[in-house]
Amino acid sequence: QVQLVESGGGLVQPGGSLRLSCAASGFTFSNYWMYWVRQAPGKGLEWVSAINTGGSSTDYIDSVKGRFTISRDNAKNTLYLQMNSLKPEDAALYRCAARRGYHSSRIQSYDYWGQGTQVTVSS
Repeated sequence: QVQLVESGGGLVQPGGSLRLSCAASGFTFSNYWMYWVRQAPGKGLEWVSAINTGGSSTDYIDSVKGRFTISRDNAKNTLYLQMNSLKPEDAALYRCAARRGYHSSRIQSYDYWGQGTQVTVSS
């Protein structure tokens, strides 16, 4: 049974930091590109970040470049997102996703999804 379980969300003030985690099980984690995708209230899914199978290549949406860092630990089957200098517009439900094969920013092509962890940025 495939599972992706996110954690680490919460309420943080603007300028603050959070570290999200995504624990994977039920599939060969190291064979999959991994992604963070977010959905703000009343808006659609937005691709945030990607990391390749070995962790050597990453990509980010422009609005988070320089503030967010994606990483993975294949020995622990865990994906991370370090979020610094958080802004109110970063508030959303953050979900991790997995894709076998090559990288794609096409969200609809992702194979597995977590339920998400809520990030609220407010003073």
